[in-house]
Amino acid sequence: MIDLHCHILPGVDDGPADTDQALAMARIAAQDGISTIIATPHISDAFQDAKEIYSRTKNLNQALKQQGIPITVYPGAELPSHFDLAVWGDYTINNSKYILIEFPHSHFPSAASRLLREGLNHSFCPIIAHPERNPDVMRNPNLLEPLITMGVKIQITAESIAGSFGPDIQQCALYLLRRSMVHFIATDGHPMPNRHPRLSAGLKTAEKILGAGKGDPLVRSNPAAVLANRPL
Repeated sequence: MIDLHCHILPGVDDGPADTDQALAMARIAAQDGISTIIATPHISDAFQDAKEIYSRTKNLNQALKQQGIPITVYPGAELPSHFDLAVWGDYTINNSKYILIEFPHSHFPSAASRLLREGLNHSFCPIIAHPERNPDVMRNPNLLEPLITMGVKIQITAESIAGSFGPDIQQCALYLLRRSMVHFIATDGHPMPNRHPRLSAGLKTAEKILGAGKGDPLVRSNPAAVLANRPL
């Protein structure tokens, strides 16, 4: 499986403090059946150097190889929606057209549609990170429908599907799955006990909705297309 969204780079934002902690996360992911992780550190005014992401990714891959952990990490980022479109190109996933965009946790901005359309018009393919945890989307999941029609992609969190974030978030995640409004399931993994990089439990619950094997594209072929810069 491929984890599209994971905070595994050491020494960055709220990811692991050091390489040992990052390796511990990778071992958990490997035991869960994950073979590939896209590193998506939060980008903030305090950390905007895309070259640093590539350097840290390279170093982590070397450490993974030395430790015999069967995980490959690719560079990416989780970019706040308020960042100027001029910097999007620095933070795409594996130098592709795909970019992971995070909206505020408090609300879904009224300008979201305009912002995402501008991104699409500049040949980016925005992926909205974990909208099922946004209170406005929880109240009205159909807010996402016109965005998906435009070409925007949706990533939900495995632990949301499994119920770890509570019943309201779970119900929103399941609704989006039932309506075929999800393109990726990812871990949004962090180095804390309730945010481990595991996909299997969420995928298992998703397949109760979608049918056996029908969740596979959300953790395999769709994120593989992102890494290869191909259409889904």
